[in-house]
Amino acid sequence: MSAKSLKLSANISFDGHDIEFDEVISLSGITALFGPSGSGKSTLLRVIAGLEKGGDVEVTYNGDVWASTVKGIFLPPHKRPVGMVFQDDRLFPHLTVAGNLTYANKRSPAVDNPITLDQVISALDLSALLDKRPLTLSGGEKQRVALGRTLLTQPKLLLLDEPMSALDIRRKAELLPFLEKVPSQFDLPAIFVSHAIDEVARLADEVILLSPIGHVSTRGPIPEIFDTEEMHDFTGRFEAGTFLEVMVTGQNHEFQITSLDFEGETLRMPMVTSLDIGDRIRLRIRARDVAIGTRYPEGISIRNAIAGTISEIKPEPKAAFAEVILKVGNQSLRARITRQAVSELGLKTGQPAFALIKSVSFDRRVMISALD
Repeated sequence: MSAKSLKLSANISFDGHDIEFDEVISLSGITALFGPSGSGKSTLLRVIAGLEKGGDVEVTYNGDVWASTVKGIFLPPHKRPVGMVFQDDRLFPHLTVAGNLTYANKRSPAVDNPITLDQVISALDLSALLDKRPLTLSGGEKQRVALGRTLLTQPKLLLLDEPMSALDIRRKAELLPFLEKVPSQFDLPAIFVSHAIDEVARLADEVILLSPIGHVSTRGPIPEIFDTEEMHDFTGRFEAGTFLEVMVTGQNHEFQITSLDFEGETLRMPMVTSLDIGDRIRLRIRARDVAIGTRYPEGISIRNAIAGTISEIKPEPKAAFAEVILKVGNQSLRARITRQAVSELGLKTGQPAFALIKSVSFDRRVMISALD
């Protein structure tokens, strides 16, 4: 993916406070703007797209100035090579899906190696929807069409403004895989706005965490940032977890189970048919979904018992819980258990133990399509 960057500076009075943002975003993969409602995430996307004129702003894309309050420069939205997918689909109700796509395709600018209509239909699995009108589509289908129409405008940068906020869990699960693969399929970086931790964990490569008053709290790669105090302050300990890098080693079609190698240990999760042997994926395992045992368990339904060594115990004196960090090879697992369990099991740092994980608790994200 081409290595480009976006410099975004914005000082905007917003909802009783000032958004103060001054960051250079490396445009590779998906970067998430993450934070609570009212922190200015969508406003920042609108600044990039040229849909927001208020405040003092500067937007520079790979050296080209799109906006500068100081220099008196403002490139209108239609001249910025940006495609934006909104919370609502904004499709033309009187046109079929094919008509909506063709409308965008006919008006797209001439570019080298354009994204074609056939590519979009194939990548977003739209062939069965082409003759339908938007009112007959599910929410997830509408957003797939909206994404396809946006791709056909030949953007160099994709802006995703909470495209799943209006979808139920089932429709969100249907849309996520399509959003996940677009950047690599079309060599198209994306900036993604969300306040849903599961969406960010699944989609983003890097996250910029905004405070409630629109300032940058912290930023960095997903595995690092999700384990910081700033993230815990926002999400709460209930959503704390660990990211693991694992490799697919088997697919059991009889029981619909995917087997994974994790530091020499075997993990099992519900089958993902799109994965191949040798694929590397990133798993997010919530600490609340991990139990600790001092002996290898027998006669229980939990399929994952991972051997490791307790490297740290973090009690929460004003709560019932403690976090136990289990070192497994070069990686770690985090468990959230009661302080009473820590005491009664006699858990101590340096002690061998087992992490017990239900197979249904995994959040998965493909990191590397095949093993080199």
